[in-house]
Amino acid sequence: MNRNIVIGNAWPYANSSLHLGHVAGLISGDILARYFRLTGDNVMFVSGSDCHGTPITERARKEGKNPKEIAEFYDSEFRNLFKRFNFSYDLFSSTDTDYHKEKVKILFRKLYDNGYIYEKIEPQCFCEKCNKFLADREIILKCPECGEETKGDQCDNCLHVPTAKELVNGTCIVCGTKTVQKNNKILYLNLPIFQNKIEEHTEKVEKEWRINARNETHKYLKQGLVERAVTRDINWGVEIPVEGYEDKRMYVWIDAVLGYLTDTMKVCEDRGLNWEDFWKEGHNNKIYMCHGKDNIVFHSIILNALLLGQEENYHLVDTIVSTEYLNYNDQKFSKSKKIGITALEALDLYPVDSLRYHLVSNGPEKKDTNFTPEDFVATHNGELLNKFGNLVNRTLKFKGLEKIEAAEIDRDIKEKIEHTYDEVGNSIEKLEFREAVSKIIDLVEIANKYYDTQEPWKQKKENEIEFKNTIFTCSNIIANLSNLFEPIMPGTCQKIREFLDLSEPSWKPTYLAKEIDLKDKNIEPLFERLKLE
Repeated sequence: MNRNIVIGNAWPYANSSLHLGHVAGLISGDILARYFRLTGDNVMFVSGSDCHGTPITERARKEGKNPKEIAEFYDSEFRNLFKRFNFSYDLFSSTDTDYHKEKVKILFRKLYDNGYIYEKIEPQCFCEKCNKFLADREIILKCPECGEETKGDQCDNCLHVPTAKELVNGTCIVCGTKTVQKNNKILYLNLPIFQNKIEEHTEKVEKEWRINARNETHKYLKQGLVERAVTRDINWGVEIPVEGYEDKRMYVWIDAVLGYLTDTMKVCEDRGLNWEDFWKEGHNNKIYMCHGKDNIVFHSIILNALLLGQEENYHLVDTIVSTEYLNYNDQKFSKSKKIGITALEALDLYPVDSLRYHLVSNGPEKKDTNFTPEDFVATHNGELLNKFGNLVNRTLKFKGLEKIEAAEIDRDIKEKIEHTYDEVGNSIEKLEFREAVSKIIDLVEIANKYYDTQEPWKQKKENEIEFKNTIFTCSNIIANLSNLFEPIMPGTCQKIREFLDLSEPSWKPTYLAKEIDLKDKNIEPLFERLKLE
């Protein structure tokens, strides 16, 4: 029975360009979406731009623009980026659409009506010079855990999230004035009430998670969940659907994570589907969340709490797909320090499928990894050009070959092809994408070794039948590589299918069933040799 699978990619803040590290953390979602579609499952792959909150207003203030201008500029840039990277989103939306805002307000109000959101009057950091209450991100302080200077929302160095008490000694990010405490009316989410249910759910599903997700989630659960403010004093964001809070806006962490649900609703509404098939219990469904390690608790704890608070039998998040960080030349990406390149700049320099392949085969799955132009060029020229591209080129462009005739496929090769589907599929479902790529390259190497051993250049002169068998066997390997590599390099695989007159890809062995005329096909090399710029 086909499953209903939700795959959510973290919503990037629409306040700056994305670098390759961001793509390395999000490409997991596209691999999973493409793979599960190939297996026949019903996939809902969604994401969008996080257009609200302090990061946007900060950028707008610095550039003398309004927040909407900033958000729309980067939202447009993100859409272009993911299109060029061939991310197969069912919907890439934004938190600033009317549809999203109205649906989120309904979900928020449900939490309020169910008693999980309540009012408190308490002191909050206030800047007397700017005459405003400050959001945590607008406060600068010394991190109490590692001692580094950080913004109040999260320490970039150790990922510690400062408490309200720790923010007291901060200064305003705009004017540098030391903050004072002033009473404010705030709505809070009663997160502690969900602790037991989230612990039970985590224990049930965490075996599929990477170790960083398990460790980070258990750290928060062990400390004990604490209530979280859901309103902030800002004029840019989703309005609060509660009387008396018209001048406040919703925190982006509640707004954005519910976007996976609102996106699904929108896609299903447009396609005549039932969104509850993807998000409610009893529909053979599974939910994946893909993001960097700094976003773990928002998906393993916060999102699940928001779903539980609806009291409507929601299916909770099953699998946390959390990557470590990708660095550039052993340093953190930094636009201000001119370290690294943006993802769009990388696409202007390098072929998209080669970038996708490299970010997966050298991805930060279990530890931080490093991107260098030298390593990238070595991957492209070595694994893609010399191994994969060479196999395709010397088989389909064999001198004098005008057609691929039906012949006998090597029995051992056929068995290896079928075994590779099982191995690669198991690796993908275990979130071991690097291992999956390695298994596919193993098949490429076996194919090249088979080709060399058979010596078709000699067979062509001495044994026409054996020559046809060799070309037919290698062509069938290539046909199946167009399936196996589809989640990784979709553009390249489409070219192969055009060469071999294949229809849509699938996750099952594919064998050529008819003669293929090559005379009129423009079979060009899949990859060109790169030189280090």
